[in-house]
Amino acid sequence: MSSLEVVRDLLWNNIRLDRDALDLVDTPAVQRLRYVRQLGHAFLVYPGATHTRFEHALGAYHLARRALAQLEESGVSTVDAGARRRLTCAALLHDIGHYPFSHALEEAGLPGHETLAERHLRHGPLAEVLERLAVPADDLLALIQGSSDAPLAGLISGSLDVDKLDYLSRDAAMCGVPYGVIDVDRLLASLTVAAGPDGKPALALHEKGLAALESLLFAKYQMYRNVYWHHAVRSATAMFKRLVRRAIADGLLTPGAVADETDDGLIRGLLERDTTGLARALRDRRLAKRALDVPAAELPAGTANWPSADPDLCERVEDRLAREVGLAPGELFLDFPAKGQMLELDLPLVRRDGHVTHVGGAQAALGLPRVAAELYRSARHLRVFVLRPVTVPAQRVIELVTWPRDEVAARVSGERSLLSA
Repeated sequence: MSSLEVVRDLLWNNIRLDRDALDLVDTPAVQRLRYVRQLGHAFLVYPGATHTRFEHALGAYHLARRALAQLEESGVSTVDAGARRRLTCAALLHDIGHYPFSHALEEAGLPGHETLAERHLRHGPLAEVLERLAVPADDLLALIQGSSDAPLAGLISGSLDVDKLDYLSRDAAMCGVPYGVIDVDRLLASLTVAAGPDGKPALALHEKGLAALESLLFAKYQMYRNVYWHHAVRSATAMFKRLVRRAIADGLLTPGAVADETDDGLIRGLLERDTTGLARALRDRRLAKRALDVPAAELPAGTANWPSADPDLCERVEDRLAREVGLAPGELFLDFPAKGQMLELDLPLVRRDGHVTHVGGAQAALGLPRVAAELYRSARHLRVFVLRPVTVPAQRVIELVTWPRDEVAARVSGERSLLSA
């Protein structure tokens, strides 16, 4: 009897799970991911975007196995059974700590899902399976959190990790858009190992894969611009963040309980206890509308990062703005998402003559140094969403997001207007 089981997958066709993976998949912590959608509220815009973290976890595991096989077949890397097991387990479990509804709750100020992975890997049935497999939780956490110095750690967390290869391809396919299409086969075939900046062996890319890498980066930009940061997706995300923050502040939820929930379980509980009306509005797709929508490319160069980096201050600003334009607290949402490393690269590049450079230095060949910052700026939008029609003075809000955090906090604390001089 074969030690491998085959799972049929829309994206990769056949995913072969070895006995180790099957034992991990059968734990409650992994099964929970069947009920956590990959893209949060994106299904309100793209009806097909109902795929789950479970499917994505299997896809990342599949690509890790393929990458390891390619590296061994090409003779550039041979890993022992223990290292292989750690890498494939980390790929399968990289999202084990993920909250319901994608990254919204991390934006809302809750701890990152990589941090939450620890309790699953150290306690409960999943930890027991890992102990039986002799896979140390410390090693998995280092791989998942990007702090491992293992030569092939870049497969799990890096510029060209299996997470990105799967989610960009899967999200595009399920949303029915052409923006995330990347040449996964070419990228996997171009993987190699070379000395990193510290001189230690690290996952690298052969020069023959540069065109495929360029397509991956542009696909990421397109997916952020057209899917992840679509205005209706961001409206729903802003409403959901306020809804959960209010439930936690009122003692109706705890961050720990939220982390254990599924999408439907969390929204059902919120519907039963919500006092804001936001839970029902989200369920019925009555989304806040745009009162302001300004591309970041049209904003001054030095805009501050507090709207995305400080959710507590942002909520206070929202409620002050709401009052100043004639709305009630909780009826206005300021949204200016940020992902500063969206187009950054960090891995060695092996030239055709065998010379090793750093892909950051090779970005000139890709044309990225000139355009990366502008691509990032064009993907971002400063938006104000409102639940009732009002006029929002655009120039005043634009000025507001250029002020340093301390100045904004002082104005809010001092009851000074945010929309007047």
